Amino acid sequence: MDPARISELRAWLIEAGLAGESETALLDGLCRRMPEAGLPITRAVMLIDTLHPVYKGRAFFWRREGGEQQTELVEYGPSDEGEMAETWRRSVFFHLLQTEGSLVRVRFHAGESTEFPTIAQMRDDGMSDVVAIITRFAGSRAIGEMDSLYCYWATDHPRGFDDAHVEALSRLMPTLALAVKCVSLARIAGTLVETYLGRDAGRRVLNGLIRRGVAERISAVLWYSDLREFTRITDRAEPEQIIPLLNDYAGAAISAIYDNGGDVLKLIGDGILAIFASDAAEEDCRRALAAHAALRARLGALNERRASEGLPVT
Repeated sequence: MDPARISELRAWLIEAGLAGESETALLDGLCRRMPEAGLPITRAVMLIDTLHPVYKGRAFFWRREGGEQQTELVEYGPSDEGEMAETWRRSVFFHLLQTEGSLVRVRFHAGESTEFPTIAQMRDDGMSDVVAIITRFAGSRAIGEMDSLYCYWATDHPRGFDDAHVEALSRLMPTLALAVKCVSLARIAGTLVETYLGRDAGRRVLNGLIRRGVAERISAVLWYSDLREFTRITDRAEPEQIIPLLNDYAGAAISAIYDNGGDVLKLIGDGILAIFASDAAEEDCRRALAAHAALRARLGALNERRASEGLPVT
């Protein structure tokens, strides 16, 4: 293994991070370059929590099979209850957090075994050696639950990794974590402004339209909708039924608006304020009417699904 090549990998990570490459591109580019530096990587998994109204975090998978290489992104939901919680508690990363460790290695080629299901699955998939590493961020600077980068590195080489390989992986992790953290924070910023300001206003803010007193005149169609008889519903429904009802209604309304080129500006309890703004007023009207038709259809499907609760939405 060539130390100079490892330094080149770190330099590439820094350059790609500064260029704002996506997490998928960072992992894919790193794994494709690793063999040239003497690191026999066959499979890699990278996980990082995020701040999002729906997803808890994002997982990135890279694998080499035969002559093919592929990278996949999966966004995962909360892991604090149910099957996801049990899977998390049985993971090597939960173990490392509980023991304040940072690295676990399992040498299957040397006859070692493991109690961690995810690593055991890698053995079943033909991996000979697996290294799991946590790179922690400063606790006081964490955004939401994004306090660490979690990675698996695996090889199917008959002799597994040697100690120099593991040391090189450990040295690369802080640079990878810093690049991924920068990209993830930018993504979180975009999610937050779009969630609380709307997509169009959020993009304008991120593009620099944030100074006090700056305004822009636009021509647009405004949309306002709310649930009919929502006060009566809240009077007779159980409190734990209200939030799921609002979530289902908002999901139907927002998707209908977005799918037809609109932009949600604000959620006001059961009310939704949206805007359709293009270069043509006629087109804005057409899109708003199409969104209304789509919403009516989605509410019909929603009421069928929720019929047993006796809380129709109109």
